[in-house]
Amino acid sequence: MDRFRYSTALIRNKPLKTIDTLNPTASESWQQQLNHAFSQVDALCHYLNIDMDSLPELQANASFPVKVPRCFADCMEPGNPDDPLLKQVLPLQEENIAVAGFVSDPVGDLAAMAEAGLIHKYQGRALLITTAACAIHCRYCFRRNFPYIDNQITPQKRHRALDYIAHHSELEEIILSGGDPLLLSDNKLEQLLENLQKIPHIKRIRLHSRLPVVLPARITPHLVQLLASGPQKTILVLHANHPNELSAQVAVACQQLKSRNITLLNQSVLLKGVNDCADTLYALSERLFECDILPYYLHQLDPAQGTAHFAISDSKALSLYHQIQSRLPGYLVPKLVREIAGAAYKIPLMR
Repeated sequence: MDRFRYSTALIRNKPLKTIDTLNPTASESWQQQLNHAFSQVDALCHYLNIDMDSLPELQANASFPVKVPRCFADCMEPGNPDDPLLKQVLPLQEENIAVAGFVSDPVGDLAAMAEAGLIHKYQGRALLITTAACAIHCRYCFRRNFPYIDNQITPQKRHRALDYIAHHSELEEIILSGGDPLLLSDNKLEQLLENLQKIPHIKRIRLHSRLPVVLPARITPHLVQLLASGPQKTILVLHANHPNELSAQVAVACQQLKSRNITLLNQSVLLKGVNDCADTLYALSERLFECDILPYYLHQLDPAQGTAHFAISDSKALSLYHQIQSRLPGYLVPKLVREIAGAAYKIPLMR
């Protein structure tokens, strides 16, 4: 059995933690909840009743700062220093160890930059860096070292990026990424979507966002209407690594999106000590489907500088994959892939 004790039924029916008046409540806006995110490990541990001495060695002053929304912290197990969600956000001293092959630009984003903030890496689709901001700072992030200052979309840079897209008729899909595109205000997101919707050869608009999982209050009726209102198909690719991330609030947010015919997919990253267990991956796929989300990709870790302590071997990844293949129907088995800088597509891991 998985070392993290849960079942999909327990997750679905898990009562919400009582939150005192100093913490966000359901009546607060998503912006207010974001402002209440934890930015210090000691405050997060105090909230979770975890002794700091029980944790691995932490960084004193992490250059990649801590950021954890309280609603995501509420999915963690109080008193458990080995909680798989907690491990994703702790700034360990291990991040400062240089490891061969772990680099600042692990997937070749900079070499594929067609315009500032516009990555044209694969045939038929391009990716817009919409913002540097995220609602949560995941320690394994492959863009943790990305030069956002040089590639943020200012109005002038946005015009050049949109002009590039308009003049490349082979582009049928635009991906909005970041940072997290759902941290844009509704007005800014609406303006960007309207500009893309005017380009006739764009068939699909895809957004990659962790917000429905870590800050489900962001999925407001107005946002759902905004995402569903365009002529193109809209795909929202979420990012959950563990079934405990998929709370009742996340399920409600996803149901609202699904009700407006927005396609929901999920991509996960294999992470040592977090989800490197067949039971965990099996439960994740089952819980995703309960939330109207289809598993899409299961990534081997992108070798970003500072993330080596999360890596597992290809042989273990393949073993886990074959185990979940034997337990799940095909539509609930994500593709096990690795992204390689300069490759024309994500490379399946095979044996």
